[in-house]
Amino acid sequence: MHVHLLHPSLRTNIYPEWQVRPGLLPFPEAVAFMEARAEAIAAGDAPEIVWLVEHPPIYTAGTSANEADLLDSRFPVFKTGRGGQFTYHGPGQRVVYVMLDLKQRKPDVRSFVRDLEEWLIRTIAQFGVQGERRKDRVGIWVSRGNSREDKIAAIGVRVRRWVTFHGIALNVAPDLSHFGGIVPCGVRGHGVTSLADLGINVPMADVDAALRVAFEEVFGPVSGPLENAAAIA
Repeated sequence: MHVHLLHPSLRTNIYPEWQVRPGLLPFPEAVAFMEARAEAIAAGDAPEIVWLVEHPPIYTAGTSANEADLLDSRFPVFKTGRGGQFTYHGPGQRVVYVMLDLKQRKPDVRSFVRDLEEWLIRTIAQFGVQGERRKDRVGIWVSRGNSREDKIAAIGVRVRRWVTFHGIALNVAPDLSHFGGIVPCGVRGHGVTSLADLGINVPMADVDAALRVAFEEVFGPVSGPLENAAAIA
């Protein structure tokens, strides 16, 4: 793990790095990097970063997780400091860890979460999918007809010293049966979906490109990607 430190003269007016990490990243390594990078950002020693990863199959528990919502611990379970409840991460799901300095942007966590929602809505709109918010449920939902609606993206964030970490998870083409071991985000009576489940089979690289376009619309410009995408892990 390596965190890029900045010369004091370069700590302002730098766009967030846009990094795509190839392969499947063990969750503990992701947490270790986020912890270190968030501290460096807060200290002014590193730029903000948007970090795109995939994980091997795991379940993560947020600070509001109810143990009764873990139905089958078929995969490793990790407790996290992010908000929210149980969720699944695995191959075919694009996880994006967003480390931004809200003190330098807008010190409003609710506004930040709403911007994450808008980012996801604009991303999947590029593939003809209408994502929707729900007042009583975090994440992005897709109406399937006959009063059915499924979750296509999850949001779970943590903020320390006004620097955000953790982020979003968009279902591109994961094995949806893997969600069966939990009650996703504690929401019963609704399902999960993905772009592939909706009949949209696109490479992850195309999704990443759509994520970047939408991110820049909502949050502003980014820099990169760096040539060595694996350099930070």
